[in-house]
Amino acid sequence: MNHLVIISVFLSSVLLLYRGESGITSSFIRSEWPAVDIPLDHHVFKVPKGYNAPQQVHITQGDYDGKAVIISWVTPDEPGSSQVHYGAVQGKYEFVAQGTYHNYTFYKYKSGFIHHCLVSDLEHDTKYYYKIESGESSREFWFVTPPHVHPDASYKFGIIGDMGQTFNSLSTLEHYMESGAQAVLFLGDLSYADRYQYNDVGVRWDSWGRFVERSTAYQPWLWSAGNHEVDYMPYMGEVTPFRNYLQRYTTPYLASKSSSPLWYAVRRASAHIIVLSSYSPFVKYTPQWHWLSEELTRVDREKTPWLIVLMHVPIYNSNEAHFMEGESMRAAFEEWFVQHKVDVIFAGHVHAYERSYRISNVRYNVSSGDRYPVPDKSAPVYITVGDGGNQEGLAGRFTEPQPDYSAFREASYGHSTLDIKNRTHAIYHWNRNDDGKKVATDEFVLHNQYWGKNIRRRKLKKHYIRSVVGGWIAT
Repeated sequence: MNHLVIISVFLSSVLLLYRGESGITSSFIRSEWPAVDIPLDHHVFKVPKGYNAPQQVHITQGDYDGKAVIISWVTPDEPGSSQVHYGAVQGKYEFVAQGTYHNYTFYKYKSGFIHHCLVSDLEHDTKYYYKIESGESSREFWFVTPPHVHPDASYKFGIIGDMGQTFNSLSTLEHYMESGAQAVLFLGDLSYADRYQYNDVGVRWDSWGRFVERSTAYQPWLWSAGNHEVDYMPYMGEVTPFRNYLQRYTTPYLASKSSSPLWYAVRRASAHIIVLSSYSPFVKYTPQWHWLSEELTRVDREKTPWLIVLMHVPIYNSNEAHFMEGESMRAAFEEWFVQHKVDVIFAGHVHAYERSYRISNVRYNVSSGDRYPVPDKSAPVYITVGDGGNQEGLAGRFTEPQPDYSAFREASYGHSTLDIKNRTHAIYHWNRNDDGKKVATDEFVLHNQYWGKNIRRRKLKKHYIRSVVGGWIAT
């Protein structure tokens, strides 16, 4: 068989996938490690040396355009200092930012002193070193600011959801840290501390903060909340939703004119990222609905061509776990997503991996009869990455037959990366955790919805040949 025939066969299968006529359910069977939390005396939860030493250090973006970070940490015994010393030269801290602290109780658990400090007016694309102190104990870290907001700014995001603190979670975290990504888009369900009772809830929030510090202290994680952040526990007298999460993990919501830290937006490099809350009111006339309506009008695809939406509950899902739970948000927002040509929507919640074709169901209502999603070139790609490794285990039962809208699905743990190259193309990878080894399993070239259309039409044939030979399926 000559090379032209081989390419022709490949193109036929790829084009079928592109049209949504054939999807793949992976035959891989995960030999999973026990889905139990790592014991508290394990070294991954080690408390830093020194009396009252800062711990659980994490940073997130602190403004709309990436020139600020919010640095957060906990001092366990007394407040200590809320200052951050920082500068562009290691060991020379020219600047000081003043933060605030607080603590709280949850049942009879009393938290340490939680510090949040906004470090602003930073230079783009610059490495900063920072130091946080408490008495004689101090710790030093660093982070790199993103490039200027620009349509051709390249940037690599990691995508993680439903993480928890098991050995599978550790594998996900370690594999992610090898990826070279510069910031994490986190899809909700952080610690799974709500699987515990009474004082152990707070203890497991603390352990998770120390668990992820190896990454969160050095690069921003952009947070979104899931159902395991609700922490609604009437039997303990705890009935304020998101209490633990909101005390510990802050977001720059005011910078995007949001009324709640649970939904907000940032611009980073060439991406405009919108974070939604699946467990806050979002129907018509609610604050989240009003905010999203206004935020979408602020998106400038000339400056930030990549429009990315994060949520916890997937809108399209063909797993028996949490099937149709995203339907109400789909009914509320899908038409907007299509109208504004969102490039990709990431969700978690389902403990498996799944990627859709570009499809929509905006014609459907209870009387139209148009019940099924159809191919739609203006629609987002929907990707579920709820496979971080938590103690609830994998969601291994997919619905059969595989729906037409589902392109690829597999019940394994893992993480994703989205490597934005320029205004027209990004390379997406999903990496499976196979018994501790990182295995690239799903990958494709993502075309930008705003800038990529003309290029896609002009170079369709050439691009498909390049993509197939390189192992990518174009979307």
